[in-house]
Amino acid sequence: MILINLLPHREAARKQRRDLFNVSMGLAFLLGGLIAGAVFLWYQARISEQQGRNQLLKSEITKLESQIKDIASLESEIAGLRARQQAVEDLQADRNVPVHLLTEMSRQLPDGVYIQSMRQLNQVVTIQGVAQSNDRVSDLLRNLSSGTPWFSRPELVEIVAGAVALNPRESRRVSNFTMRFQLMRASEAEKAAAARPPAGAASAAAAAPAPAAVAVAAVPAAVAVSAGAAPVVPVKK
Repeated sequence: MILINLLPHREAARKQRRDLFNVSMGLAFLLGGLIAGAVFLWYQARISEQQGRNQLLKSEITKLESQIKDIASLESEIAGLRARQQAVEDLQADRNVPVHLLTEMSRQLPDGVYIQSMRQLNQVVTIQGVAQSNDRVSDLLRNLSSGTPWFSRPELVEIVAGAVALNPRESRRVSNFTMRFQLMRASEAEKAAAARPPAGAASAAAAAPAPAAVAVAAVPAAVAVSAGAAPVVPVKK
């Protein structure tokens, strides 16, 4: 029986396998480090590229915001110019509105109605007067509503029964009224007149009473109109 000692051979093989394992582990760590570095560099490049895009977008947004501010300022200037132009056009067109107001009032006044005072605030005209009866006030309200394109939305504010002394022994019952209506601008009145049918205009003209003589006294913020067709007598308040 031959005995062979294999211990040195096993130690050499074990050492060889250990060295191979260490080399494999080192290569694996090196390869993993290279792959991780490549991935890191790739992500860093993408992040830098995206940051560049974001910066470009921020700069463009800043430019657009400045342009929007300029456009907004231009629009405000244009709106201001249009408002001033409209104000000038309104003043130019409204120069003859007082004339139309007094002319239309004299045309629309029915018989037996006398205007004591007239006040205008912006486009709202308030009149106070005396009528022989409530029917006369109704006629005036109807005439102001449909008889002329220069007036709109008339409304009766107040009507109070009163008496007028004709002489020391005789008095007559009258109706003191307050009425207001909207005075149309020249452009609005022209549109309203163009929209009226011819038949309605002819009937309104036929039904309108004869113009009465009007005496106008200019006072601050008020216009007093009195009819000359009949004497105006003081009204007891």
